[in-house]
Amino acid sequence: MDRRGFLKSASASAALSAASVSAPAVFSPAQAQARAETLLIVSESGPNNLDIHGVGTNVPGYEASWNCYDRLISHEMKAGPNGVPYYDRDKFKPELAEDMKTGDMSVTFRLKKNATFQDGTPVTAKDVKWSLDRAVSVGGFPTFQMKAGSLEKPEQFVVVDERTIRVDFIRKDRLTIPDLAVIVPCVVNSELVKKHATPTDPWGLEYTKQNTAGSGAYKVTKWTPGTEVIFERNENWVGGDLPKVRRIIWRMVPSAGNRRALLERGDADISYDLPNKDFAELKGNAKLSIVSTPYSNGIQYIGMNVKKPPFDNPKVRQAVAYALPYQKIMDAVMFGLAEPMFGRKGGETKVAWPQPHGYDTDIAKAKQLLAEAGHPNGFETTLSFDLGFAGVNEPLCVLVQESLAQIGIKTVINKIPGANWRTELNKKEMPLFTNVFSGWLDYPEYFFFWCYDGSNSIFNTMSYQSPEMDRLIAGGREAAAIGDEAGYDKSVRGFVDLAFADMPRIPLFQPYVNVAMQKNVSGYQYWFHRRLDYRALVKS
Repeated sequence: MDRRGFLKSASASAALSAASVSAPAVFSPAQAQARAETLLIVSESGPNNLDIHGVGTNVPGYEASWNCYDRLISHEMKAGPNGVPYYDRDKFKPELAEDMKTGDMSVTFRLKKNATFQDGTPVTAKDVKWSLDRAVSVGGFPTFQMKAGSLEKPEQFVVVDERTIRVDFIRKDRLTIPDLAVIVPCVVNSELVKKHATPTDPWGLEYTKQNTAGSGAYKVTKWTPGTEVIFERNENWVGGDLPKVRRIIWRMVPSAGNRRALLERGDADISYDLPNKDFAELKGNAKLSIVSTPYSNGIQYIGMNVKKPPFDNPKVRQAVAYALPYQKIMDAVMFGLAEPMFGRKGGETKVAWPQPHGYDTDIAKAKQLLAEAGHPNGFETTLSFDLGFAGVNEPLCVLVQESLAQIGIKTVINKIPGANWRTELNKKEMPLFTNVFSGWLDYPEYFFFWCYDGSNSIFNTMSYQSPEMDRLIAGGREAAAIGDEAGYDKSVRGFVDLAFADMPRIPLFQPYVNVAMQKNVSGYQYWFHRRLDYRALVKS
């Protein structure tokens, strides 16, 4: 689709009459009490898996796992940059554990004695060990996530007694404790899941893909992939205060115009992936609350597979970096609802991430670099994006396609369904693509370990490998573990500078999480995973 066609299509969708959108049946007048206890969430796409340990679980799947499973610990809250409750990176609180005792080379957790899974089975230290063993053993994203906090071997997880579990450290790492509070080290009902395991599926992943087996605040009672997920409150949850909302209906409404109409009519309670133009306009709607929060440790970027010609040539990558229409993207796609990550004018590299690079749109410079790389007439390639987040990705790719054409790079836009995006990304076959990555642990070395380290994690989507980069990332982690501030600062500046010189991925902007809510909905909290935490939401 060309730019004109895309904008025409978007305008037609936005102009959709509110009268053409069917009100959800759950909110009929005869069900007033049910409405008061029910939240209707509408979004463009939904989960492809209910289990964070599953193969290719997409970002919406994180939301299901977060709300249905507990972890040993979680984070306290603080006031965020916009006054909204925001997770405190450095402060933890018990969830399944009633206390945590940290030693020099281990941490010990005592479980709450009245904790049960949703089927009434008591939660034991054996369940915790089995779950952590599962996380470090299934491979792919969960195992690499655990490794990011030096949680690598089943032998590290020791059952002390029925209610006590010890985690032994294999090295000093300031990321270990925070890594126990992310979504992956969730506690699973091991005996239930083992009943559904097979020799070819020893961890029962096929069962947990479609069924929740946790002790969390909610459980999935119905899931129609691509259409709807229904959550019911776990009345026996002990991980925190019992949620105020009894029932969550999460409905997939692909049309942004329909989602906006449902919000404006008051039929939907929350939506969080409307186009930025809609969010910018809705900020003036007195009937709605709009919250915008910058992603923690996150960027949207253009990635290039450095193992595939011509993107194996740094000059080609730099040419692309000079050809991108950064400001047009900020204005016409993001409508100002993002932090620019381009056009830095001098100054010392900060000990921080994300931060802007020095590239800006310069077509002449881009043509010169492309000629020096041996492609004076450009080349042809594909530009891929996640259709599950088409509201941003599609117009962004149309603008990039137009701009790259000016230097002779002809692109065919490849739209990949959201349910398949993570799987396709993991194959590392796409030559050119846009994606978002936001590091769950808000430290520069964590982002770079995931995205640039030579161990080539699934989020090193560019297949980038550099011994010097590996040395700098390892140096940053080691310095952080022992409190060597000078060494840490030097390492962080070093790996940021190298990333901007080699440019395997080109940061575009730091996105905002935009959430639209009815005025009678409160309790929204910003979390590192950027998804909704149903446990804190209140509907008055």
